[in-house]
Amino acid sequence: MAQVYFTPGPAELYPTVSQHIKTALDEHIGSISHRSAAFRKIYQHTDEQLRTLLNIPATHAILFTGSATEIWERMIQNCVEFESFHCINGSFSQKFYDTANDLKKFTHRFEKPLGHGFDYEDFVKVTDGTAAKGEENNGKVKIPDYVELVCLTANETSTGVQMRGVDINKLKRSYRSKLFCVDMVSSAPYHSLDFEEVDSAFFSVQKSFGLPAGLGVWIASEKCLAKAEQLREKDLSIGSYHSLPSLWKNYKNFETPETPNVWNIYLLGKVAEDMNRIGVEAIRKETDAKAKKIYDFLEKTEGYEPYVKNPEHRSPTVAVANTTEPSKQLIERLKTQGMILGSGYGKAKETQVRIANFPAVSMEQVETLLQAMKPV
Repeated sequence: MAQVYFTPGPAELYPTVSQHIKTALDEHIGSISHRSAAFRKIYQHTDEQLRTLLNIPATHAILFTGSATEIWERMIQNCVEFESFHCINGSFSQKFYDTANDLKKFTHRFEKPLGHGFDYEDFVKVTDGTAAKGEENNGKVKIPDYVELVCLTANETSTGVQMRGVDINKLKRSYRSKLFCVDMVSSAPYHSLDFEEVDSAFFSVQKSFGLPAGLGVWIASEKCLAKAEQLREKDLSIGSYHSLPSLWKNYKNFETPETPNVWNIYLLGKVAEDMNRIGVEAIRKETDAKAKKIYDFLEKTEGYEPYVKNPEHRSPTVAVANTTEPSKQLIERLKTQGMILGSGYGKAKETQVRIANFPAVSMEQVETLLQAMKPV
């Protein structure tokens, strides 16, 4: 029986991946040297396609690591000498914060309960280091003056909460002197970030891009590079072969410091090219349409409810549902029909399911899933 994966990562493979794998085998992509002209061509193609898809300017490099998890550490090492600021509302934003603590940085946290999101209106607006008149004492949060890096999560995979791209972009414009890094692990290419403002973002390929796991993508600006070089000049540790200056130096020749996941870099470029043929705006509209179908079902069907109550904070790419039927039982029931759901995360494993709404799954497949989820 054919199976469709609605899991939040690893997820359903993008429909064209099987053909690209065949082509990669025919062209012996798995055997080429990462110092060869053939690899440089692959890297350049992937770079060009991601720039088009995500509207990434020339001021930002596109770098490859082993995982998105690795980038938490690289980002903190290379861009924080003393202080970082973290918005936390789930397990993955918490782990980014924990990484900064492990690296002995002075960390600030703005935390909300699970299932709640962040808006631009939660923060004091600052221009040239000065708070807007009347906003110092109205319960809003001001990012402290000495913070070097602000860490945000566009899509909290554990709880299905998003911070909208428009709010991220506006917040950066209110704190231009600080570096901003955005975790886009389960939302790229859906989230539209203004990379003329946002300094860094990262994602892994086994979620929205529908690829096998094993590749992290780090988008970093020249401002991030300058910060890393400044820290290195102070004889501070910024890592070794995967320090930002090392990655950037190799990137200028479309190379990497070590032998990378050539296979996945090739596949990512091909899938990004496929997505560009469709158009990122069309992908976003389709994602929104499928998400509306999912959340309407959860609101109207007995035995389910959306975990995230505020519609503005509900993730379009990872919907989390409270279930009356034990989630393990529901997952097993759907599995017999060829549909694989994600379980709840952590303590919610027994009471929730997570439905990945990535570009690899069609509206027809979503409708089939929802029909099968109806109470028996």
